[in-house]
Amino acid sequence: MRFQRLSIIYVLSDYLASAIAWTLFYLLRNNFEFGSITAGLNSGDYLTGLIIIPICWVFLFSLSGFYVISLKRSRLVELIYSLSVTIPGIFIQFFILLFQGFITGNSFYLLFFEYLFLFQFILTYVPRVLITSTTAAKVHKGLLGYNTLIIGSNGKALELFNKIKNERIPGGNILVGYVSIMNGNEGFLKDYLPHLGPFEKLPQIISDNKVEEVIIAIEGNEFDTIEKIITLLDFRDVTIKAIPSMKDILTGRVKHTSIFGTPLLEISNQPMPVWQANLKQLMDYLLAIFLLVALSPFILLIAVFIRLSGKGPIIFAQERIGKNSKPFTIYKFRSMHPDAESDTPLLSSKNDNRITTIGSFMRKHRIDEIPNLINVLKGEMSLVGPRPERLFFIDQITRKAPHYRRLHKVKPGITSWGQVKYGYASDVDSMIERLEYDLLYLENMSLAIDLKIIIYTVLIILKGKGV
Repeated sequence: MRFQRLSIIYVLSDYLASAIAWTLFYLLRNNFEFGSITAGLNSGDYLTGLIIIPICWVFLFSLSGFYVISLKRSRLVELIYSLSVTIPGIFIQFFILLFQGFITGNSFYLLFFEYLFLFQFILTYVPRVLITSTTAAKVHKGLLGYNTLIIGSNGKALELFNKIKNERIPGGNILVGYVSIMNGNEGFLKDYLPHLGPFEKLPQIISDNKVEEVIIAIEGNEFDTIEKIITLLDFRDVTIKAIPSMKDILTGRVKHTSIFGTPLLEISNQPMPVWQANLKQLMDYLLAIFLLVALSPFILLIAVFIRLSGKGPIIFAQERIGKNSKPFTIYKFRSMHPDAESDTPLLSSKNDNRITTIGSFMRKHRIDEIPNLINVLKGEMSLVGPRPERLFFIDQITRKAPHYRRLHKVKPGITSWGQVKYGYASDVDSMIERLEYDLLYLENMSLAIDLKIIIYTVLIILKGKGV
């Protein structure tokens, strides 16, 4: 992306600041405990810390989502962000130093903690403010911004155009054009912006013009197209905003990214906060590795039983549809006879005679899904998320429930809220019924909900109620 360079500048600044903070703290500690600031500068403790500590801080800030660049980041938000990460980070660092015996003077504990915090916070925050202020100045002068597309072409769209163009301090919107809602109707914006086509071509228009933000400005009689518009935008890496009604403004639903900019309602395209999404992904990788190692003897035993149950592969591979509607190959323990399915895809049922004896046991305890952990390590799946389906069934589902494709905003999971509350679906209608639970999960995604689903899943596995 265009802002990758800015992100790298933040990373390098934080790395250097953390290295300097560690050096200053080390010198201060030497002065208090040994009476000489230069004592032990060549020691392993200092050099190890000089390498590891800055990397840990950069990792912590990255995990919190700080390096996801926004041109509308305010200095106040940056202050709150920096404090919210630095305070717990310093507690962790300080207690690790205590545990390792690096700090021994009991009477200096509080003083050491204060200096460690001040060094780390000031040296990271001040350069950030300078970088952010420099970036903001370029945005306000119109030298830096992001390509913006207006969806709509009539009165509201023209009003929006005039507000953006007449902003006292530019907010960074570089208007590249507009798309019309009514086919063949170029509307009121044709004399001011390029008409890039009808809204049905949004994906191609966004790609061709490198659009980073879209603003929906449609009339009351065009609202029947809103669901289609959101569906077209769902898998695009763009910020989505809309003109708010007066009711939205009065009820406080308008999220301001700049106090000087045009008031707009931001439609979140992120099911989870960035820091939770990053932590969820980290937990996926760590737990997948742990489970594959811990269950390796059991996995070998299951493989032997599958082999003894008859001909056919131990691992069953099948194409499924994942995040952003991208196909991937899912891996499972084979639970059916090799010739269980011909050309036409079939869903399994509770008393399906295609299922082997060992397959029935595995399905009851969800053992057949253990190889899904390989998909987690490949980044194709998560531990928790809507179960992936085949394109054949997705096409049937979306004819009756077009909003099913919203599930493709996130990685599919080994277990899901729909799987826990509803169970396996044996036909398209039951898939649509289970969809309600998965959409509920999508609207309320959090690490706490994931933990709850995992606990329920463990109980289902132990009780053998997987089918």
